[in-house]
Amino acid sequence: MSQSLLFAFILFAIVMFFTPGPNNIMVLSSGLTYGFRRTLPHIAGITIGFAFMVGAVGLGFGTIFIAYPVLQTILKYAGAAYLIYLAVVIAMSGPPTPGEDDNRGPMTFWGAAVFQWINVKGWVMVIGTITAYAAIARFPLNIAIQTLLCLFLGVLSTMTWTLFGSALRPVLKSERAVRAFNVAMALLLLASLYPVFMDA
Repeated sequence: MSQSLLFAFILFAIVMFFTPGPNNIMVLSSGLTYGFRRTLPHIAGITIGFAFMVGAVGLGFGTIFIAYPVLQTILKYAGAAYLIYLAVVIAMSGPPTPGEDDNRGPMTFWGAAVFQWINVKGWVMVIGTITAYAAIARFPLNIAIQTLLCLFLGVLSTMTWTLFGSALRPVLKSERAVRAFNVAMALLLLASLYPVFMDA
């Protein structure tokens, strides 16, 4: 195993996991709106869903997208459309009130897990992970190492962003303040679409 390549991958993964992106922005907003505990299924869906995606693509599922490039285009624009929808939902979210019929709530485990497959930043991370750093060990050990590291860093990053959102709850007490914060998060989510249209 190349220790220098492994170290380079860890640095790459830390930067990609902890910088703002759709997942981190959504759990930040969810932490503020619903609290840490209620956001745990969303966190689990992101971390397990993304780690599974790394493993699946690394073990050969990605060859389907190489053989059929149109699938990449479909996923890219489907992901963009869904992110726009999520941005609207977040922008319209206020703090839940006691006794409110809470049909929206935070994202579910399965919703977050499936979202990884249409997450633009997620695909950038997966492609970079598999193509640039797959030689850190012999196949398939390299994929196992990358998957476990992504799982670990995914838990750390999403929990950090969620806790930050939860910590803002005592500060942003009014419904107006929560809505203003969520609108700002929605705009950041829309800004994350820039790579989609830049490469179009």
